[in-house]
Amino acid sequence: MTEPSSQRDPEAVSRFVEHFAAQLVEAGMPRMPSRVFAALLASDAGTLTSAELGEQLQISPAAVSGAVRCLAQVHMVSREREPGSRRERYRVHSDQWYEALTSREAIIKRWEDALRDGVAGLGPGTPAGRRLSETLAFFEFIEKDVAEMMERWKTYREEKFGH
Repeated sequence: MTEPSSQRDPEAVSRFVEHFAAQLVEAGMPRMPSRVFAALLASDAGTLTSAELGEQLQISPAAVSGAVRCLAQVHMVSREREPGSRRERYRVHSDQWYEALTSREAIIKRWEDALRDGVAGLGPGTPAGRRLSETLAFFEFIEKDVAEMMERWKTYREEKFGH
């Protein structure tokens, strides 16, 4: 069970946000989206407004907007309107990793199509054609394993968390 926000140590939250964001940056994610994502992940409700994010992270509204746009494009956060308000809230979902990986599958399929065209255009017997064929085979291999892994994740998640 999560402690109410009023009982949380703001310094501990800040340390987690910055540490986890640093790990995401190390993995290749831009710094500001990493910080915004980590802040949302660490919020009890899983949602924060632009003003709340700006205050917590000490960043400008423009920085929040750019970070959220980046995160929304890869399905790691969603935008929600507050009822009766023009203000938006940004939400991280408990299945954000699943959604992010699933959206990557569509990208991989487009890469596979481009690689097939490349092999056909460059010739399968050429050094470049062979290199593209091997790259295509790698993505096809990964795609199959990811699909199977995602099915296993759904079962595991249901057993462990009941949703």
